[in-house]
Amino acid sequence: MTDQATFRVWRGDSTGGRFESYQVEVHEGEVVLDLVHRLQATQAPDLAVRWNCKAGKCGSCSAEINGRPRLLCMTRMSALPPDEPITITPLRAFPVIRDLVTDVSFNYAKAREVPGFIPPPDLKPGEYRMQQEDVDRSQEFRKCIECFLCQDTCHVVRDHEENKAAFAGPRFLMRVAELDMHPLDAATEAGLDRKATAQEQHGLGYCNITKCCTEVCPEQIKITDNALIPLKERVVDRKYDPLVWLGNRIGLRRKD
Repeated sequence: MTDQATFRVWRGDSTGGRFESYQVEVHEGEVVLDLVHRLQATQAPDLAVRWNCKAGKCGSCSAEINGRPRLLCMTRMSALPPDEPITITPLRAFPVIRDLVTDVSFNYAKAREVPGFIPPPDLKPGEYRMQQEDVDRSQEFRKCIECFLCQDTCHVVRDHEENKAAFAGPRFLMRVAELDMHPLDAATEAGLDRKATAQEQHGLGYCNITKCCTEVCPEQIKITDNALIPLKERVVDRKYDPLVWLGNRIGLRRKD
């Protein structure tokens, strides 16, 4: 059975644009990306859209469908209102290059600001040993496909351009949290305080845990509950707990 859907697609570039309406055939079992490809093949061959795997694992086809950040390849047409126009726009938090393609280089810049895993100096790579519980704890965060939907929906980034310089966003604060809880990360021994940098360099304090990032994650990572909130708790303990503060002071004096 073949139906018709009305697509309202944003067309334009960095100088401006407008919505164009199209009638597109819909077949049973299709996802939005199928219809975008059909639209390119039949009516809009110059429509720019970024995609790669069509399996929900590369994160390339991020866009906004009816105002909600989603992957085009993982949004089934059957899950959308059948009798209403479907509006497709580029990610709102990032500059438009053309049509549905945005410049997400902000995210790569933030990734470079997070120091990577620092291995223990007394162990060779083949000698790393971890408890399975610790592996499971951080493995959730390794499922991230870098679609940047969490970055797009985070209102700290989305609604306040001026915050971008000081705020890494949920994807990269999650990376800091993962490294901070890694039992083999030797950042402290190397003179790097991940808790301090989370607050002072990556803007953890800007996050007010609305869980909007968790809601749009296609990998169903509990970004807020399992990464950001625990990281906030550890930062607060480090900064305000009197016993921790005293221990740090004693430690500093011993070094002196």
